[in-house]
Amino acid sequence: MTEISDYEFGISAIDSGYHRPRFDAIYLVVEGDRAVIVDSGVNASVPRVLAALRAKNLAPEQVDYVMLTHVHLDHAGGAGALMAHLPNARLTVHPRGARHIADPAQLVAGATAVYGAERMRALYGDIMPVPRARVVETPHGFSLDLNGRKFVFFDTPGHARHHVCVLDAQSGHVFAGDTFGLSLRELDSGGRQFVFPTTTPVQFDPEALHRSVDLIAGLRPDAVYVTHYGRVDDIPRLAADMHRLIDAHAQLALTVRDTGPERHQRLKTGVARLLIEEKQRQNWTLQREKVLEIFAGDIELNAQGLGVWLDAARS
Repeated sequence: MTEISDYEFGISAIDSGYHRPRFDAIYLVVEGDRAVIVDSGVNASVPRVLAALRAKNLAPEQVDYVMLTHVHLDHAGGAGALMAHLPNARLTVHPRGARHIADPAQLVAGATAVYGAERMRALYGDIMPVPRARVVETPHGFSLDLNGRKFVFFDTPGHARHHVCVLDAQSGHVFAGDTFGLSLRELDSGGRQFVFPTTTPVQFDPEALHRSVDLIAGLRPDAVYVTHYGRVDDIPRLAADMHRLIDAHAQLALTVRDTGPERHQRLKTGVARLLIEEKQRQNWTLQREKVLEIFAGDIELNAQGLGVWLDAARS
């Protein structure tokens, strides 16, 4: 069964089914008889998106846009397969990501380098290209209209150089992809939400990420929608937490920079320590072992990303 969480202003989160329940969200925004989809999930997510459209009494022909926040495969791997079902939709993407959507070979190679060929195929399957004629590039300040509802795109690097965040002018809310971190609902304590940066390889840039977080907070949204997972509120507090944790990740990386072959393990140990410190600060009720289990994949990816950042600084 497709899990759909409905919010205000015709915004819904669709559980993409990637990895585990309530880990990876695709957003549906409905305005009258037209709709946009924010991020596509993976190939296996397509039936869930089509089921969500049926649940909202929408036909695939009523989707005008698929908006990608960035082209990492958990966000965009299913774009080609999804677009094949949406005959009237155009796909929006950062100018740096457009060529990868039309020819995903480099995306596949990058993900294979991170996960290995067997794991890559199990996670994402065959990545289908999107015809270039259906791709709309979204530079900073670009806007488009859905049935009179305006969406504005902002260049927000730091997690990836091909990342945009999208302001929905009607609600004042922001679709932030991974720029505003991840916020997994099973760790909420007493309704208090949290964020934690994702420094996934290969384009983590702490200074750029600080600027992007400031940009989002400066739009003064009442809510931000993160891919992992759902709507978060109390944006000034969460933005401050993001800044603190971005700095903590960067300082961790610099501390272990010259530890040779042990560096990656020390980075993983350090990211795990940051998580446990955050558990104590945020009063997460889950046991330490469960927190580390939930974040195991992100600990590995954050450590890899920090290592790439260190190596880039040397070159």
